[in-house]
Amino acid sequence: MPTGNKHPYPLVIVMGTLLCLAGLSFVPNDFSIGSHTLRPLDILAELRSSPPEDTVAVIPEPAATPETDTVMAAVIKRDYLTYSGILDYGHSDSVQGPGMQYFVEALKALRAGQRKKVRIAYFGDSMIEGDLITQDLRDSLQAYFGGYGVGYVPATSVVSGFRTSIGHTYSGNWTDYHFMNTPPQGTELGISGHVFLPSADSWVRYTPVKHKKRLNRFEEVSLLYGSGNRDVFVNNKPLRLDGNRKVNACSFTTDSTARALTLRFSDDKPVPFYGVCFESRKGIFLDNYSFRGISGIELGRLSTSMWRQMQSVRPYDLIVLHYGANVLYKPENTKYDWYGRTMVKVVDSLRRIFPRTSLLIVGTADKSYRKQGKYVTAPGVKALLKVQHTVAESHGLAYWNLYSAMGGDGAMAKWVEGDTTLANRDYTHFNFRGASKVGALLYKAIMDEYQEETF
Repeated sequence: MPTGNKHPYPLVIVMGTLLCLAGLSFVPNDFSIGSHTLRPLDILAELRSSPPEDTVAVIPEPAATPETDTVMAAVIKRDYLTYSGILDYGHSDSVQGPGMQYFVEALKALRAGQRKKVRIAYFGDSMIEGDLITQDLRDSLQAYFGGYGVGYVPATSVVSGFRTSIGHTYSGNWTDYHFMNTPPQGTELGISGHVFLPSADSWVRYTPVKHKKRLNRFEEVSLLYGSGNRDVFVNNKPLRLDGNRKVNACSFTTDSTARALTLRFSDDKPVPFYGVCFESRKGIFLDNYSFRGISGIELGRLSTSMWRQMQSVRPYDLIVLHYGANVLYKPENTKYDWYGRTMVKVVDSLRRIFPRTSLLIVGTADKSYRKQGKYVTAPGVKALLKVQHTVAESHGLAYWNLYSAMGGDGAMAKWVEGDTTLANRDYTHFNFRGASKVGALLYKAIMDEYQEETF
């Protein structure tokens, strides 16, 4: 018979309810009524263990790919009219040319002790005569890469008294044939644009410059002469010049105690004489081939065999073509297609003759003329720069814009009228100070190319 004690009933009811809910938690129990879905019942949810996080595969997002083409284009594409460094088109996709590659390789080999000499042939007009620009460029290069000596010096020169990189005097009985007159048949111009014929008592004397560190002594000397034979006295010692090539070189080492080098010719045999070269046993050397009043197209008159034979006796690693002042004789003229067409022929010849020599075109300097009471940049400057750049770009050469390096539009007027005068009142030519600055600017541009390839 029940005792009537009801105290356990609530506990039984609660426990029964929990068991029922627990049982429902093990079976799907969510269901919908109309558009409403009831949340599933699971009173054991908090007791269930979640899957460890490290079992979930984490797939990293692929790294963002740089827009390669855009970046490269930004690095390579430069404005030729404003960029003041060297533009090297030797590695262009559209054309393969010498650019600066061979010269930089030669510099690296010289620096590593793998070769003894590197040479530069620097061609230009009155902007470089008297060794302007080139003497400073040469000195800076020799300070870094080694070597001393002024390089090539002609037998006679109208600017010998102006030149400060070597003492140079000569007798007045030399005959000088050159681009502006007509040599006799069988007498061929050298790459300087000159050929000199000595008379029976002709002489020439070269003297080192005492106060200049890399020009204060002579060491290796080379006499450049044409086909034939004749006697010459070198500081009163006889020397026989004998050769059957268009260009022959007679090289010797000078007496270190000699204060000058004097050549005297003992007879009047018409053996062409081209000049004398001064170098040390190793290092870098730069030959100045200036010719007043020309535009560079005159180089096309030199024979291929002359170029080749000169390269065989005096190999060059870099040829520089620096022209423009004489092309701009009409400052408002902007039509220079004729000049580009002619210079292309010169460049094509040089590329064929010197397949492993770098070629650098130096764009014209700024040139001013008077207009409405003040000096402004001649309109022809930019037109000529465009033509010169096109020749370089289309033939895989290197190009350096001197106009931009000077400061661009109006630069020449500033160089003439500034507090520090850097150019002459003709608003075309540099003075010594300005030429030295240009030499330093070109040296920096060359070294930027060298260091970019080396470091």
